[in-house]
Amino acid sequence: MCCAVRHRQQTEPAGRRSRRHENEEGDVTGAIAPTRPLTALDLCDRCGAQAYVRVLLPNQGELLFCAHHGREHAKALAKVAVDIQDETGRLITQETTPEN
Repeated sequence: MCCAVRHRQQTEPAGRRSRRHENEEGDVTGAIAPTRPLTALDLCDRCGAQAYVRVLLPNQGELLFCAHHGREHAKALAKVAVDIQDETGRLITQETTPEN
């Protein structure tokens, strides 16, 4: 194993790889890879909050957004996206009962 690969495995969090290394590992077929569920390690590119929306771009890049920024930019993103993975349905607002 090359020391650069070993170093990358130690420094990058699981599930996230820098775009710089994506093209080093295999052929690009043009097919859309199946998306994996978003986790707490996936953060909004605008504000750093937990991401609930993944936007795949034609150049094989991706953008991650929290629910707020995903809604804010939804129209513009729909025009350029190859695919949009929207997991905002995981957010549930719970009604609080008044204390007696």
